[in-house]
Amino acid sequence: MSTPNNLPRTVGELRASGHQEKGVKSEIRDNLLAALAAGSTAENIWPGIHGFEDSVLPQLERALIAGHDVVLLGERGQGKTRLLRSLTNLLDEWTPVIAGSELGEHPYSPITPESIRRCAESGDDLPIEWRHRSARYTEKLATPDTSVADLVGDIDPIKVAEGRSLGDPETIAYGLIPRAHRGIVAVNELPDLAERIQVAMLNVMEERDIQVRGYTLRLPLDVLVVASANPEDYTNRGRIITPLKDRFGAEIRTHYPRELDAEVGVIAQEAHLSAEVPGYLLQIIARFARLLRESTSVDQRSGVSARFAIAAAETAAASARHRGAILGEPDPVARVVDLPGIIDVLRGKLEFESGEEGREQAVLEHLLRRATADTAARVLGGLDVAPLVTEIEAGHPVTTGERVGAKDLLASLPEVPVLDQIAERVGAVSDGQRAAAAELALEALYLAKRIDKTTGEGETVYG
Repeated sequence: MSTPNNLPRTVGELRASGHQEKGVKSEIRDNLLAALAAGSTAENIWPGIHGFEDSVLPQLERALIAGHDVVLLGERGQGKTRLLRSLTNLLDEWTPVIAGSELGEHPYSPITPESIRRCAESGDDLPIEWRHRSARYTEKLATPDTSVADLVGDIDPIKVAEGRSLGDPETIAYGLIPRAHRGIVAVNELPDLAERIQVAMLNVMEERDIQVRGYTLRLPLDVLVVASANPEDYTNRGRIITPLKDRFGAEIRTHYPRELDAEVGVIAQEAHLSAEVPGYLLQIIARFARLLRESTSVDQRSGVSARFAIAAAETAAASARHRGAILGEPDPVARVVDLPGIIDVLRGKLEFESGEEGREQAVLEHLLRRATADTAARVLGGLDVAPLVTEIEAGHPVTTGERVGAKDLLASLPEVPVLDQIAERVGAVSDGQRAAAAELALEALYLAKRIDKTTGEGETVYG
């Protein structure tokens, strides 16, 4: 991203412009308060975050206003990382740094020996650069092999070999946290850090200095430290050491979307669909995921990630695209017949209770039928489908399936006005959309035990 041309290029020009230095927490606080005072909605302040408007976001905003370091506790796939990354929206778009400085120090406040020396030598002529807010967010996935050198720093043997003494602070190769100076440093899955590595973070978070191999370097680091953790790791295994927990000013619990619309919004936003998936199919998938989270057969300690629902939508779209390639349909639309493939492909993403061995397939099929029936009842409620039932009972079966194209499905349907009403209800216009809408109605009638269904090789007959 190119820097605007009208920004100051030296310290003297910066002072003449009236620029005031702010700490990163003050910067975030002021920008957040300004957005709230201007009436900005949660969607504007936290774009792409669904389902947290009345729970997580108010807590996070209070923590940021208080200037607290934050740890988010939540099961997998609850959007913790996305929420942490969205914090950059609260930083100033551009901030000045000393040109070429290793830690991106503010021109008014150099903290490394080299930058202090350059400021003294150059005075107002010291060149400055402008850093975009996207470059002020640093993220580290905590892994068991993470070292103190990765996070804090270590002695650089090359600098020592050049003749510097071990006591010289310029022999230090800075780690990730010092390099995040004047920005945000995020540690994902914090409990996975070895305890001795967590100890190395204590001084950084409280005293804001670092210790490298017995050499203490006083650096007034200006960082906002945020982290994510699974509550099972956090509370039961005790893998975040107590002093580190104490240094986080706010611990905020995240959750899966509580409203169906929020769940559908997450799926629609995150899924990369290779074919059209109607909104009511996304509702079926969202309800399916919610039923899984309520099921006593599924291990709720591991959670049912939002990634499951996203992958389910992508799988349904892929099934439609697969059918379209075989049958020569240029614009395939996912149908109810594509949903069972979700179970076959994504079953391994779920963990079941120990007493459910052998019943996994039956549990998933039952919950998918429930989700389909609930969605059909809400989408098609109020329509009189009796004429369609009468026609099918009179010996007019309808053939569909993963190898049956939209035109063939529509050709096998009886001519009853209610099918046009169903298409109008869901906004179906094209052949693929109308076939998908008709199949939803047929499946709903089957689940309500008003018609029968037989499944063969690539074909399903409603009769």
